[in-house]
Amino acid sequence: MFVAMAEDARVILIKFADRINNLRTLDALPPEKRRRIALESLEIFAPIANRLGMGEVKGQLEDLSFPYVYPEEYNWMVNRVIPLFKEKEEFVHEFQQFLIAELKQRGIIAIDAHGRTKHIYSLYQKLIKNNRDLAKIYDLVAIRIIVDSVAKCYEALGVVHELCKPLKGRIKDYIAQPKPNGYQSLHTTVFAPKGFAPDDEKAHIVEVQIRTAEMHKEAEFGIAAHWAYDEFKHHKKIDRRVDWMQQIIDMQDNLTDKDLLLESLKIDIFQNRIYAFTPRGDVIELPEDATPVDFAYKIHTDLGHTCSGAKINDQIASLNTTLKSGDVVEIFSDPHRKGPSADWLDFVNTDTARSHIRSYLNKESRSLLDKTKDVDY
Repeated sequence: MFVAMAEDARVILIKFADRINNLRTLDALPPEKRRRIALESLEIFAPIANRLGMGEVKGQLEDLSFPYVYPEEYNWMVNRVIPLFKEKEEFVHEFQQFLIAELKQRGIIAIDAHGRTKHIYSLYQKLIKNNRDLAKIYDLVAIRIIVDSVAKCYEALGVVHELCKPLKGRIKDYIAQPKPNGYQSLHTTVFAPKGFAPDDEKAHIVEVQIRTAEMHKEAEFGIAAHWAYDEFKHHKKIDRRVDWMQQIIDMQDNLTDKDLLLESLKIDIFQNRIYAFTPRGDVIELPEDATPVDFAYKIHTDLGHTCSGAKINDQIASLNTTLKSGDVVEIFSDPHRKGPSADWLDFVNTDTARSHIRSYLNKESRSLLDKTKDVDY
């Protein structure tokens, strides 16, 4: 499938359509087969959709699979969490109308504005990361504002902050720094002005997303936003999004053990992605939970081998520090260092780093063994 995708990425669009259709009719299958298909959809197909920037397809694949893979958790979400969305609907609608009117007064016309609730599985994953504390999920509901240009996006953001106090550390500029899958938007989490807050103190915090119509189409449909043959074949964003498919083919050539191949895919390809920066501003894409050592090997093998320390956002950090999206990472190289440490295998999180470290250590072991053989006792 990946070989076919690398030749023509439209293959995966047909595969997604077929898989969503299968998931909608899973009730007709035996329980074991239901779970296998649903689990495969969660672990393989949904992450592929994410890598291709197809947010709507990813959400459907996850939500349709969720009840079959984690039935108890799904029931908890449906009975305890989803009803909270209903309580916020009136607030979201009123706040949305308020923002549209205020923007219009300042000459910013919203092409579209709508409330958005998170997909149920995506919300479940966030809740698990936050010990099921719903109060920590600030983007439980969000308002999307669609405007006609990038300049208007930033103007609209300024108006939102003029009207509402932003929550510290929750302003994200994915227009200037797109996500690895091409996603672009401005995100800010704000306290709604007095008069919009329900009795619940936490309910007056809402996320506002601002983007252009083109960005919205890209976020929802990814590579499928350019379905016309000529446009699809020559679109630069599509080229960028499918480059990693070649990595899978190369990985398959290098790894004959199927279990090792699948584990490598889960880590390097299907895991959530982050992007970190070199001091010069170059973007380095890595899997979630990557470390400075992974970062170094991603740049160059020699830099990984001679890596002796790191700075993250101008602060000295240990080599096993977990990187976050947006971190600026500087690697210190020691030319006198003999090579990587075997201890690094305990914390690196990319197949690239792991394979280079193992290859170096194996080479050193063979060299030491050869020298031992040459000793005349």
